[in-house]
Amino acid sequence: MGRAIPEQDQNLTETSSKSNLTQAIEAISSLISYSYGIKVFPAKWKLIRSKLEELNSGLIAIENCNSCQNPVLSGLTSAIIVSSNDCSDLARRCVDLSYNGKLWMQSDLDVMAAKIDRLVKNLSGICTAGILTHGFAIVVSKPGANACKDDMRFYVRDVLTRMKIGDSEMKRQALVNLVEIVTSDENYVKVVAEVGEIVNLLVTLLDYVEKEIQEQAAKVVAVISGFDSCKYVLTGAGVVGPLIRILESGTELGKEGAVKGLKKLTENSDNAWSVSAHGGVTTLLRICNSSDSRGELVGPACGVLRNLVVVEEIKRFMIEEGTVSTLVKLAKSKDESVQISSIELLQIIACGDESVRGLVIREGGISALVQLLNPRNPSTSKSREIALRAIENICFPSASCVGILMNYGFMNQLLFYLRNGDVSLQEMALKVASRLSGTSEEAKKAMGEVGFMAEFVRFLDAKSNEVREMAAEALSSMVLMPKNRKKFVQDDQHIGSLLQLFDQEGTNSGNKRFLISILMSLTSSNSGRRKIVSSGYLKNIEKLAEAEVSEAKRLVRKLSTNRFRSLLNGIWHS
Repeated sequence: MGRAIPEQDQNLTETSSKSNLTQAIEAISSLISYSYGIKVFPAKWKLIRSKLEELNSGLIAIENCNSCQNPVLSGLTSAIIVSSNDCSDLARRCVDLSYNGKLWMQSDLDVMAAKIDRLVKNLSGICTAGILTHGFAIVVSKPGANACKDDMRFYVRDVLTRMKIGDSEMKRQALVNLVEIVTSDENYVKVVAEVGEIVNLLVTLLDYVEKEIQEQAAKVVAVISGFDSCKYVLTGAGVVGPLIRILESGTELGKEGAVKGLKKLTENSDNAWSVSAHGGVTTLLRICNSSDSRGELVGPACGVLRNLVVVEEIKRFMIEEGTVSTLVKLAKSKDESVQISSIELLQIIACGDESVRGLVIREGGISALVQLLNPRNPSTSKSREIALRAIENICFPSASCVGILMNYGFMNQLLFYLRNGDVSLQEMALKVASRLSGTSEEAKKAMGEVGFMAEFVRFLDAKSNEVREMAAEALSSMVLMPKNRKKFVQDDQHIGSLLQLFDQEGTNSGNKRFLISILMSLTSSNSGRRKIVSSGYLKNIEKLAEAEVSEAKRLVRKLSTNRFRSLLNGIWHS
């Protein structure tokens, strides 16, 4: 039988072990700092330093463990101290340039890197066997707000060690800490990208058996996938497959993190095929089709599909799977994010594709978009803006679609938002109305009848130069139609409002060109010419003609009948 260790001897053993562990940590920390001053063989020393940092963070993580639980630890710390001394000797010779030859020293450095790597793996094996548990671990404090990069790297290394060799609870807590730092400070994201091993471990943890670990890992990926420095590292580590597996069988929180990560990663179209190859398109469509899916999941899922649809083959597959019908249904959702994401995807699929446009009409897509604009419906301004943009892109290229819109009462709704929407929605309505005026003669006529011209005149005096020019261009198109022109001239204030605008210094040349074009159209009628000349603002046009503005001179010539020549004396000889 083995003899029991006396308590006093056991305490001495523990003290000795802890002393060795502390000595090992101090030796490696000192060596890491010293290595930054080495100028030769920089690539090899960078590799050695990386392995030393990993070894150091592992030792610090277990510094509070009772070594009697694993006698091998004592032997390992002694081996680490010996290797640290040997590495320090190599470092000193590199600083002093006192080595015998470059090839010889390079070989020694390779041997040392391999030796430290073995020590890291041995330490990992000991900890995996159970020596590092939540009860024994020392938690390294998070650096302050103005911490240097070395402190940040040290903290990330410590988190990495806990993720790698800790028990489930420690892994979970380490991931929580990682979520916190990458969310609050993007400098930590850069450190994570540099410590490539942490990304590989994150990808592994996405497939971890415990769902809580999956959730936290997916949260981290959702954050760091938004940074270019991490995107390529993540895709290179094979992150797409595990994310899709979480979408298929993970928890709701895990799925939300996974879909957000995929949305950011697929902003690079190169990753579209990877998602498709892992069955991601079918999985995403299933999420959008499910009545059990929450808006926090459906909205981003539509966002991922929007990124994928740029690939024609994927687009055709989505259409064959009934995506148009699904998106029309989602456009009627009460969730703003779902409305917006589904409508944006719908317009991308239908834009420039006559067959899909017909499918959108048959599935009730146009009706759904117009219903979204109904002022009595509780839609947000943002949703209505998106709906207007979708209507413009899907319907306006087709005369038959414009006719369907008019039958649905779209004109009255558009006019309502020109008059009553907030600034952003009004500007979008103006843009759509401006383009609508150029789609067909029937559209112009209908717009003239319901009162669009008066609203265009009102926008001619807007603060935004872009809005003023848009309104002037739309109005110049509207008054080309005789019936609209006649209606416009009947309002005495319209012509005066136009001529007053030439007095404003902020009126740019493009806007003046459209305004003069409007006046030129109005001179086609005697009533229009008479009101222009008698308005009291004709001097504004005369000044432009005298300044050699060709359009103004043509307008003045148009007005120069025998009846009005006395009023315009002296301009024609300029």
